[in-house]
Amino acid sequence: MEDDAPVIYGLEFQARALTAQTAETDAIRFLVGTQSLKFDNQIHIIDFDDENNIINKNVLLHRAGEIWHIGASPADKAVLTTCYNKSESRCFLLSRLRSLPLRSSDSRVVSCAAVWRMPSDWETGSNESPDDSAHNPQTLELLCHLDDGAHSNAACVLWEPMGDGKRVISLADNHALLWDLQESSTQATVSSSATLEGKGQLKFTSGKWSPHHNCSQLATANDTAIRGWDLRSMSQIYCIENAHGQLVRDLDFNPNRQYYLASCGDDCKVKFWDVRNVQEPVKTLEEHSHWVWSVRYNHSHDQLVLTASSDSRLILSNMVSISSEPFGHLVDDEELSEGEENHHEDKGKEPLQDSVVSTFEEHEDSVYAAEWSSADPWLFASLSYDGRLVINRVPRALKYRILL
Repeated sequence: MEDDAPVIYGLEFQARALTAQTAETDAIRFLVGTQSLKFDNQIHIIDFDDENNIINKNVLLHRAGEIWHIGASPADKAVLTTCYNKSESRCFLLSRLRSLPLRSSDSRVVSCAAVWRMPSDWETGSNESPDDSAHNPQTLELLCHLDDGAHSNAACVLWEPMGDGKRVISLADNHALLWDLQESSTQATVSSSATLEGKGQLKFTSGKWSPHHNCSQLATANDTAIRGWDLRSMSQIYCIENAHGQLVRDLDFNPNRQYYLASCGDDCKVKFWDVRNVQEPVKTLEEHSHWVWSVRYNHSHDQLVLTASSDSRLILSNMVSISSEPFGHLVDDEELSEGEENHHEDKGKEPLQDSVVSTFEEHEDSVYAAEWSSADPWLFASLSYDGRLVINRVPRALKYRILL
């Protein structure tokens, strides 16, 4: 098989939740959460054998409900979080405690969040047929609910970047809740919280925990706005009103440039911001023809950016002009902010040009998620609603150009 050829895996279930394994990243592993109303939902553990270009899968049951968001612990490869829908009859207490009266039309489902552990022996059947775990799957072990009794519409759970797996943030309704996980994650207590205040029923839709500033900052999206928060005081530090013309769907921080943030939304645009000056985006991409659901910086080479859209396409862009290597070598934020006149070695040298590297069209449905592998910086996965997972690679020509 050709080296750059995509590898496709069908879940046989609808799905929209995808994350990469971040702990003990010797293996290329992705986790996928399904959405089914008729059957027990599942976590598919996808291990990619890069040498032989094949996928090995294991399946675990997630009986709690449809999975809308999934996150992997940075410290323990067996621990994960999910946000999921649960019927009111099985989550009666949460429904009863909601501050507003429930209409009959929306009283049947609430959104919950929980921490789970994979069974200790789930990998012992690796010598059996690859399909055995799908025919007779084990069930995830519930460690604890992320529920303070007052906010029941969880949008996402964020693990502290590069942390010890003991702190998470949940975005629920208009609250950002910082949780301390104790007793091997079997207990969770809220250590602090922030509230989104304003007119109407404000609600967080997504967020990202910054890996910079000693992991003390958070970015959140609600409606068309993006807000930054200082987690030490749980106070707002910046706000980008009308960051997008329509709903903001996703955010991601540049791993190498501490002030740079990417966003995408229902206006079909991807925007790049310097949060020190939020009046205008640094750069805007308009390559998609429908809502953009996911934006992801490459963890090592921040000029590489993935975007996934309900136009059924995944786009890989080379945003080199706003990367940490705009002239082909490493430049820090302080140097860039001083202006080009101070770059004697770069005088007269233009920044490299941004471009669309590849447009991937292996999907036939809305592409809701894209993730870079934590083990291989040149490999990434995308997931469409019909349950198709596609694993692709950065084209070799670009890979060698970056490395050499």
